[in-house]
Amino acid sequence: MTDKIQEIQKRVESSRDDIIKFMREICAIPSMESQIGPVGERIQAEMKKLGYDEVRFDKMGNTIGRIGNGKKVIVFDSHIDTVGVGDPSEWEWDPFIGKVEDGILYARGACDEKNSTPGMVYGLAIARDLGLLDGWTAYYFGNMEEWCDGIAPNTFVEVDPNIKPDFVVIGEPTKMNVYRGHKGRLEMKVTAKGKSAHAASNHLGDNAIYKLLPVITGIRDLEPKLGDHEFLGHGKITVSDMKVQTPSINAVPDEAIIYIDRRMTFGETKEQVKKQVEDLIPAEFKDTVKVEELFYDEPSYTGFVFPVDKYFPAWALDEKHPLVTAGQLARTTIGLTDAPSSKWSFSTNGIYWAGKAGIPSIGFGPGDEETAHTVRDSVSLADMVKATEFYAILPSLIAG
Repeated sequence: MTDKIQEIQKRVESSRDDIIKFMREICAIPSMESQIGPVGERIQAEMKKLGYDEVRFDKMGNTIGRIGNGKKVIVFDSHIDTVGVGDPSEWEWDPFIGKVEDGILYARGACDEKNSTPGMVYGLAIARDLGLLDGWTAYYFGNMEEWCDGIAPNTFVEVDPNIKPDFVVIGEPTKMNVYRGHKGRLEMKVTAKGKSAHAASNHLGDNAIYKLLPVITGIRDLEPKLGDHEFLGHGKITVSDMKVQTPSINAVPDEAIIYIDRRMTFGETKEQVKKQVEDLIPAEFKDTVKVEELFYDEPSYTGFVFPVDKYFPAWALDEKHPLVTAGQLARTTIGLTDAPSSKWSFSTNGIYWAGKAGIPSIGFGPGDEETAHTVRDSVSLADMVKATEFYAILPSLIAG
């Protein structure tokens, strides 16, 4: 194995400039609001250059690259869409051209999550060339995730290519550590119905906003009462958006809606967390205020529709699972110092792979999730290149 890792490191070093160039080019291609076609084409061009056995789009418009036809199946999952840039004036550099300073690339998607794509694409090709994928079918899966976690892997397993992997590696940022779980989530909305009237005669109306005030206050104060888990941590709840329907700004609103992001830890069911919110509605408003789970049925950029509810289960793989131990061994084999396995604070496609489908999954990627979705979106280029070694060696270390 020493000879193999030395050869991997030699090949990664010889490809260093190509890997960095590839990373900068995919960051330069906007892929916001699920529009991942153009960046997918660029990634596919790289995989074709590296001699992948199969390179294509799936029905949803995700990018698939395959190496091998073995009985064991592993998927390397990297979402290639990003959030928007927000207020452009808040950026000190072009968010797509980015900048490199002290070895750090700053650009939209540099951390979340184009960071893992170059390493995965090159790592799998290097593993193939060194005979480290014998007996495997290995997939690179570049997908849409930001707008609905888990929908892309759901289609991978159930629609196209309709394959249930044995193992999954998620490339979300982990600071080069092995992650093995995170909280789940339920997205809800609370709708209050009222009666419109002119603001000058507001006594004739029924203000929908006022009906939501006790619910909002209750949500603000709810967290100490939420579930807790020694590994995943404490449940979280946030009012994340509000919309009001009113004839004018001089009228009493007849409808108000708040949206809720509820992070769920182990031991919490979606029925329980929905009831927690319903219990915040005052008795006198029970007939006019309703809580609903959100549903995602937006078409992808190809027009493909795959309806799913926006419930995402918590998940965690046991720290002694063969995939976790292989990940830890891969880290030390490539020269990283010992570090305990950990978890994400945010959500990933693991909510489907592990949470819904029960497929053993771990995370490994360069970058710190705290820079995700910010104007400091960034990744260490040294780590981004180093991650290639991890992705190349991992399959050969998985037992069973």
